Amino acid sequence: MQVDFKLAALGVIVVGALVAGAYTLGVKQATKPEPAPPAPPAPAASQQTPAGHPPVVQPGAPPEPVREGTVTGADPTAKFTHFRVGNRNVKRVFADGNLVWIGTSGGVIRYDTTTDQYKLFDNKTGLLSNGMFYVGKIDDRITVGTYGGGLSIYDETNKAWKNYNVPQGLADAFVYDVIRVRNGDLWIATWSGANRVRGGALDDPSKWDTFTVESTGSGLPNDWVYGLAEGKSGEIWFATEGGLARFKDGTWENWNHAKGLGAPYEKVKADIEFKSDPGKMSEHHAAQKKEMGLEDVDVAYNPNYIVSIAVGKDGAVWTGTWGGGLSRFDGKKWKTYTTADGLPSNHVFMLHFDPKDQLWVGTSKGLARFDNGKFKVFTTADGLFSDLVFSMTTAADGSQWIGSFGGVTHLRP
Repeated sequence: MQVDFKLAALGVIVVGALVAGAYTLGVKQATKPEPAPPAPPAPAASQQTPAGHPPVVQPGAPPEPVREGTVTGADPTAKFTHFRVGNRNVKRVFADGNLVWIGTSGGVIRYDTTTDQYKLFDNKTGLLSNGMFYVGKIDDRITVGTYGGGLSIYDETNKAWKNYNVPQGLADAFVYDVIRVRNGDLWIATWSGANRVRGGALDDPSKWDTFTVESTGSGLPNDWVYGLAEGKSGEIWFATEGGLARFKDGTWENWNHAKGLGAPYEKVKADIEFKSDPGKMSEHHAAQKKEMGLEDVDVAYNPNYIVSIAVGKDGAVWTGTWGGGLSRFDGKKWKTYTTADGLPSNHVFMLHFDPKDQLWVGTSKGLARFDNGKFKVFTTADGLFSDLVFSMTTAADGSQWIGSFGGVTHLRP
């Protein structure tokens, strides 16, 4: 395989104690009895790690490089080094100047690329939960969306977190995504609908709105919202467990598999690598499968589950599905890409447009770059830390950070 960039992994650091219980995509514990579709589970310390994956580090071990080598098919002088974060998923990475924030299932890590210093923030330092789904910025303040601990914003001056949860207006304590849109509003994706905070006035209860299936007359097709994106014309797109929704000028519209989202089961069934069927885990998912006529499908497939979402500069919406491949919607027509088209896996966990409007796709079997209708795939054989790719960001210097199970890879062009 030809690789036309230098791979140098710089990673993060061993963090504190493990989050209690499993941390997999959409598995809600304690207050949420019905789990969303799980991602491939992160191996426990006693389990075998994925093929080609470095061994996981135990809690409390010092940071250490676990693999070094030459990048396959590239400049022979290009080297990569991996650092691991332990038995954790890296669900979000955010580059902020010289700082890189890494959201893991064991807290959020602030890593200074100039000094090689790091700091871990978790429930011992002001957060209400260790599990991270979102890391980004609101008005120059680092913001995290957590697994059961709501939304938290870091006050750099006072070195303290301010937490927003259900009493403050959140629809749910599980916060998956946050975006600030052009008109100044904040949108927050949760597993009990979506919040809009008009003008971003988080401390004014009168500015909080909650949108659910019930309140929108089923315009929002499902209350479990995984992702958000702003469209070219200011419309808001929602990635849900029931399909894609659009909110524009006060009007809702949605699309599901019956309207073109995701690949049909017959096309992808031979390539479904996971056997964990959410329909066996809860009545909620069993009912969804029955509605779709999928009650006889006992593997990890439901094309209505949109796990990731991104909008390109041309306004087209890209959606990553749970076993149904990668779908593109131009506002009128759908086109879906699967492993038959070169996609490494039909389970798409991450979508990222870099500043050049290049689409990157994170899957359960590697990272793919979409070029002129074709996928260029990168795996552990090319220097990735793991083939389970959950997150990605592009830094100001053009380098890219890729989060996976157990560690982070740093790509330098």
